[in-house]
Amino acid sequence: MNWKAVARSEIGTSHQKQGIVCQDYGKYCKFNDVIVGAVADGAGSAKYSDVGSELAVETALKYLSKISEYLRKRQHWWQKVYQALSQPEAEKLFTKTVNKVIAELGKKADKENYSINDLACTLLVFVATPDWVAAMQIGDGFIVRRSQESEYQLLFQPDKGEFANETTFITSANAVKEMQVKVISEKQEFICASTDGLEKVAIRLSDWEPFSPFFKPLEEYLHEPVNGEEKDKYLMEFLNSERLNSRTDDDKTLLLCLFDRE
Repeated sequence: MNWKAVARSEIGTSHQKQGIVCQDYGKYCKFNDVIVGAVADGAGSAKYSDVGSELAVETALKYLSKISEYLRKRQHWWQKVYQALSQPEAEKLFTKTVNKVIAELGKKADKENYSINDLACTLLVFVATPDWVAAMQIGDGFIVRRSQESEYQLLFQPDKGEFANETTFITSANAVKEMQVKVISEKQEFICASTDGLEKVAIRLSDWEPFSPFFKPLEEYLHEPVNGEEKDKYLMEFLNSERLNSRTDDDKTLLLCLFDRE
């Protein structure tokens, strides 16, 4: 029994035409039977948002790299598995994570003589064990999960502002206040985190329900016994497919996780 995961970002066709680099970034790390994942989408209006999104994700993962040790320390001797975080514990953990990210973005901005808003990006982070998931989201994008007890579920409604392409970024003054946090105690099977480039093809926007035909093939693909290169090739071809690009011209990121109980 172990976590299988893959993460990939691909540039959108609109950015290709404009000669703009991919502003998305996604990554995961596994620590024993705990997996931590993060994705970020750089603001189109921010000059160095590609730098910001990568730094935000790397900082969040680095800060949470001792999560197994943290969970073990708070565990009672009679508990055989990690006890789920409470809602207040999750809020405290993710608030510290976000503040660490903001501090690192500030250091980068000072060092390079940027405005911190030049590094603006969204940020979605999750911590999962086989028996529960805790997640946070600042801005748009989505985290969808499926457990043994439920079908595909959207954890948070993406943060959409009053105007088109408006959202909250981690560099916004109200970032911590607008952060959404949730803990779900169920046996996890599948988790997908993505930036907003795939929202319109993966989520039914009329009621914010996940579109099962989008997620089922991705989950089935993780069940296949393929190596890292083949995993990357599959996702690259999917994210760059003509069919997908005909429906979205934005940068696209997929972070997929499967807990293989077999």
